[in-house]
Amino acid sequence: MIRKATMEDMEQLKIVYHNARQYMKETGNPTQWGDTNPAIERLEKDIEIGQLYVCHEADEIYGAFVLQFGIEPNYVKPYEGAWLNDAPYGTIHRIGSKGTHKGVFDEAIDWCKAQIDNLRIDTHSNNKTMQHLCTSRGFVECGRITIARDGSDRIIYHWIRK
Repeated sequence: MIRKATMEDMEQLKIVYHNARQYMKETGNPTQWGDTNPAIERLEKDIEIGQLYVCHEADEIYGAFVLQFGIEPNYVKPYEGAWLNDAPYGTIHRIGSKGTHKGVFDEAIDWCKAQIDNLRIDTHSNNKTMQHLCTSRGFVECGRITIARDGSDRIIYHWIRK
């Protein structure tokens, strides 16, 4: 099941994102989140503005993600490629799994697709798992962007309901 995250979820969220960072390191993507991203302050802000969601079963949180509505500043002007359209969209950020349940990405994406017909997501070039998951769920690779916060390069993907 999916619900909005609350501040009371923070201890479990720390475990989810710790495990997600470990998985990234083990699969050849040690730099996208490093040892500290997403920062606790970022997660608190996401909760505060109501855009962080958790995948849960009873009291156990096993996954988390952001669904942000409106313009994502990093997405305004890809330096390579182009978005599929200019319609209003949702952006998926910070998908993380505790690693105890299979299909967190699918569960999050299905839920997001039920909320809006136009979704965008990005990932690091070393994140082969996310690249595969995006294309397997109907997202189209559209080009590249630079993240303003740290100057890193990301591959961008776009999904539109047909």
